[in-house]
Amino acid sequence: MPPDRAALHVVALCGSLRGEESSTQRALRIAVQEMEANGATVDLIDLAELSLPFCESSDHTDDHPGVRALKERAAKADVFLLGTPEYHNSFSGVLKNALDLLSSEELRGKLFGLLGVGGGDMGAVTALGHLRYVVRGVGGWSLPAQVSIANAWKAFDGDRVKDPELEKRLRSFAKELVRFGRLYALEPKFEAGLLRVIDEDPAEE
Repeated sequence: MPPDRAALHVVALCGSLRGEESSTQRALRIAVQEMEANGATVDLIDLAELSLPFCESSDHTDDHPGVRALKERAAKADVFLLGTPEYHNSFSGVLKNALDLLSSEELRGKLFGLLGVGGGDMGAVTALGHLRYVVRGVGGWSLPAQVSIANAWKAFDGDRVKDPELEKRLRSFAKELVRFGRLYALEPKFEAGLLRVIDEDPAEE
């Protein structure tokens, strides 16, 4: 299989507990559809289904069945897609708790795509900015492109996005995440070769 079509597994975390009525989940499902159309496999995790405990020490939480399931599924990710509603100018507590329950073993060094929905005209820009700090804190890399959906309460008609331009932007973001996920996941020998080129001293030639 050529590198541009290399297998890529994406784990998407839905930071809303509203299930199928969630605008966050609706947006994620469209992104998932586009990523799968571009050859990625995707595991969309509805955190409401895991009944996760609040993060404490690993001694108290790692044996919880929901935490075990979350860790096992997250460990398989080449790329993460994080979806969140914006609550009080930040991302959801349930998403933060899920990330806190995970460790560097599952998160470090991986690429993250960020998607947010907000009820007002500003969308979820502030929440996504906060998420970038968290991704940096876990040793991950954030895709520069992101999607912030404003006025989410009227952005959808069922599972359909009403605005064709918004749907186009959402699908383009999902496609870009797959594209750069593949580039990011290239074999270490390619990365090592690139670093040798970067580190070469032109003065020595």
